[in-house]
Formats: sequence, structure tokens, C-alpha cells
Amino acid sequence: MERPQHYRFHNGEKAGLPFSDAEYEARLAGLRAIMADKGLSACVFTAMHNIAYYSGFLYCAFGRRYALVVTAAESVTISAGIDAGQPWRRSHGDNITYTDWSRENFWDAVKTVTGTGGTIGIEGDHLNIQEMARLQAFLTPAATVEVHQDTMRQRMMKSPAEIALIRAGAAVADVGGYAIRDAVKAGVREIDVAMAGRDAMELEIARRFPDAEYRDTWVWFQSGLNTDGAHNPVTGRVLQRGDILSLNTFPMISGYYTALERTMFVEEVDDASLAIWNANVGAHELGISLLKPGASCAEVTQQINAFFAERDLLQYRTFGYGHSFGVLSHYYGREAGLELREDIDTVLQPGMVISMEPMLTIAHGQPGAGGYREHDILVITEDGNENITGYPYGPEFNVVG
Repeated sequence: MERPQHYRFHNGEKAGLPFSDAEYEARLAGLRAIMADKGLSACVFTAMHNIAYYSGFLYCAFGRRYALVVTAAESVTISAGIDAGQPWRRSHGDNITYTDWSRENFWDAVKTVTGTGGTIGIEGDHLNIQEMARLQAFLTPAATVEVHQDTMRQRMMKSPAEIALIRAGAAVADVGGYAIRDAVKAGVREIDVAMAGRDAMELEIARRFPDAEYRDTWVWFQSGLNTDGAHNPVTGRVLQRGDILSLNTFPMISGYYTALERTMFVEEVDDASLAIWNANVGAHELGISLLKPGASCAEVTQQINAFFAERDLLQYRTFGYGHSFGVLSHYYGREAGLELREDIDTVLQPGMVISMEPMLTIAHGQPGAGGYREHDILVITEDGNENITGYPYGPEFNVVG
């Protein structure tokens, strides 16, 4: 029996995607305008965020290779045989399945769409050295051109359909936040509180999106010393009266990440901690007021820096004050051109979606020790912003248990 290198396994009917066919065609039209401007015959995307953005398909690699190939006429996902017909059902456009019989079957499948000798757009921030060598060997391109900055700029501007999905995600994050608040008590473990928030969000996503795929929603709930970093994993630490807490809920809906993050305390908060917490809340409110069309990321950052410096707290800041939302996750994707940092000059425009999330970390053993962080999601409008996060911040609501 002669086994194929690749084939089309269009098994079953197309499933409902996160967005309409018209939405995906509009995104592809924007990409093809980039391709025409750069003289590209095809783009070969390998990163999860661009594949998901242009096709709706979010792959699970497990060591295998995946791609989306876009030409002037075609949009084709390339997926591994282990996934059978799911990539075709869950993607806009065509799909080719490659087999495991040879490690080079993936690039041979890509070549059936791109042809050889063309000018190929690539993601220079994702395609590793080994895969770049294989691309060169199989596609023999006349040239390769990096397009990841161009696609990032396209993704930064959200369509109404994207904003609607992000808005729903923010509401789901609030549901997780309230479930966590209800679960916080002295004597329970971080992991127990985290599971309560995660389960509440999973159920809410399933209620709101009955035709979606469900995966990757999670909670980072930290206490005491474990609050010092924004991305510290959950542990089995038992909560105690007076502990500082960090509530972080992260619903994932079809590759779209949203977040709610709040400082909390168990039953009581001491004066030193309260002063730092109130200062961080003040920075949060200032930052929200600054997010409007025409403001640059660097300008917003400098003004919040000045707020903290006036209070002798700037040295406790740990990272930038916010970032873009859309197709992203903790293991893929980031619109690095829209982050609230000193070295980002991007000017805010209506249709962008960005967080405000100042954080101060006071070292263990000092008065007010712990990590303080508030996080809201803002949609930039024609004359300001709309805050789509509903869960309250600050001491009045978040001293709990």
C-alpha cells in the first residue's frame, strides 16, 4: 500500500466559528492588501495567534507543526493527521491534513499551496532556524519577507464583532471574580478558591457560547508572599486572617483572552497595606482617565510614573501598566505594539482594546509586604474609553471572608 504524504479529510460539516464568514473574509482582505503592498505571492503563518485570527482554528501542537497558507485566492490550514477532521470543521477556508510517515510531509503540504520560487511572507518572530531552513529547501522562495509587525498592527484594531466577544469575556471574568470572593475564607487553600472561580467561568462560557470549543480558562489566585509576582502559579497554601490576596480570572473564549485582577485581603487590612493599596487604586483611576484617542502609550506611562514617584513608590513598580486584548494567551500571542511602557510610542485610536493594570510589589518583611494589582479592560472610543470590567476594586469591597 502506498501511503499519501497529505490529503484532504473534510469529515462532517463545518462547525460554527467564533465569527461570521464575512468577518474572516474582511480580515483576509486586509492581509491581502498587505501582501499586495509587499509584493508577496503567499504568507505562511505558523504562530497560533495569526492562524486563529485569520482562520478561526486554534491548534494544539504537541510537538507537531501547523500552518495557515494564504495566497491571493486561497486560505488553507495545514494540520496533522492526529487531529483528523477537526481543523477543517473549525477553520474558515480549506484544510490539508499531512501524515506522520515522513517528517517532511508538513512542508510538502505547504508547497502544494504556495508553489515554489515565490516571495513568501513569514513571521520572523516565530519561525525558528530549523523550520526556516526547511522552508527554504522546500519552497525555494525568491525572497522571504517578515510580516509579523504588519499583522500585529492589523490585529490591534478590533472589529465590532471582536469587541462584542471581548465584552462577553470581561463579563465572564466578573462571574469568576464573584465566585472567588464567595470562596475566600481563612483556612481554605489557594487551589480550592481557584477551582471555584474556574468552574464558575467554564459554566458561564458554556451558557453564553453553546457551540464553542472549551479549553484553557484558568485562575491564578495567590496569597501572602505568593502575590509578589503577577504570574505566580496557584499553590496549596492555606489562607490566614490578614493575608493579602491577588484575584486573577482568565476566561478563554475561542482563543480570545480576557482578565480580571484585584487586590483583596482576608478579613482585615493593616494601615501600612491600606496606604499602598489606596495609592495603587489612585494610579489605576488616573490611568483609566488617560486612556483616550490621541494619547501615546509612552505618555500615559510617564504620567502614571510621575504619580508613583510623587509618593515615593515608583521603585516598587514591576512591569508595564497595560496591554492590548484580542487573540492572545499566556502561551501564544501578544500585540507588543500596544503596551503601556516607556518605549512604546503607539497612539491610541478608537477600536483598540487595552488594560489598565498598575502593580506595586513590596518585599517580604517590609510594612505592607505583598503585590497590589488592579486590572480593568477598556475599549477606546471616539472621545475616551468604555470600561467593560464590572467587578468592583478597592478596600470597600475586597476585604472579605
